[in-house]
Amino acid sequence: MKKLIVAAAALALTAGMGLAQTVRMGTEGAYPPYNFVNDSGEIDGFERELGDELCKRAGLDCTWVKNDWDSIIPNLVSSNYDTILAAMSINDERKAVIAFTQNYLPPAPSSYVALSEDADLEGGVIAAQTATVQSAYIAETGAALIEFANIDEVLAAVRNGEADAAFGDKEVVRPYVDEGEDLIFVGEDVGLDEGIGIGVRQSDTELRETLDAAIGEMKADGSLNEMIKKWFGEDAQIHE
Repeated sequence: MKKLIVAAAALALTAGMGLAQTVRMGTEGAYPPYNFVNDSGEIDGFERELGDELCKRAGLDCTWVKNDWDSIIPNLVSSNYDTILAAMSINDERKAVIAFTQNYLPPAPSSYVALSEDADLEGGVIAAQTATVQSAYIAETGAALIEFANIDEVLAAVRNGEADAAFGDKEVVRPYVDEGEDLIFVGEDVGLDEGIGIGVRQSDTELRETLDAAIGEMKADGSLNEMIKKWFGEDAQIHE
């Protein structure tokens, strides 16, 4: 994460954008159900539907850009796109480099998954996705951290014995537990962030305020909670 922030900070001198041009929405496309590439090769998922609705409400002309997670902040700051909608948790380290809207998903737990209940979570090898709040958390524990580019590789490391357990966003790993026959939740859930928001360049105050207002409108009319339930289930955490 430190390398990611240093790289982004080095690119931080960039001009603000005007809202008259197309707003390029950056996402990873590899983190279902938040965002993924569907069978037609299109960006899909909760954040695609949310982003399209926010652009509609804000009167913005928007297009989507796919970018690997490990360079997603530097490429925002260097103007390869204008927002990040990619299940990005809001925390102080990221706020030092980019700005965030209010959260569109409330703070949610992170969870451990393993092949057995006796997995060593304190001193064993724990897999996590690189440059995430989960990997930063594991790095501060007594466990040995191994990082991977995406969640599929993280969970594969558990299945092939490379890691004792994986640690990730609970809503992301839940389908792998529910739909598979091997992975189970172990240990206690952990809260790590202020929720998930849209990342923008610090200079793009107008864009941030425009998107922030649209999120607030969706919270107020209940449509955001309905969208959350559609993608994450009736038991998902919603805005109070």
